[in-house]
Amino acid sequence: MITTLAILLFVNAGWNALVWPQFFKRISRDPRAHDAQGKPTRFLVVHVVLIAVSLTIALASLLAGIAALTGAW
Repeated sequence: MITTLAILLFVNAGWNALVWPQFFKRISRDPRAHDAQGKPTRFLVVHVVLIAVSLTIALASLLAGIAALTGAW
C-alpha cells in the first residue's frame, strides 16, 4: 500500500511539474496579462499565485513520496 501511495504522489508531482510551467507560458503571453503600460494585471497575478501554490503542492507530494518509500514517514 505504501508503494502505491508513493507512486500516486510521484505521478501528482510529475503532472504538476509538467502542466503548470506550460500554462504559465500561455498566461504570460495572454493580452489580459499586462495593461497598456506593460504592468501585470490581476489576471496575471492571480494565475501566478495559483501556479505557485500548485508547484508547492507538487514539491510536497514529491517529498511525501520519497518519505513513504524510505520509511521516514
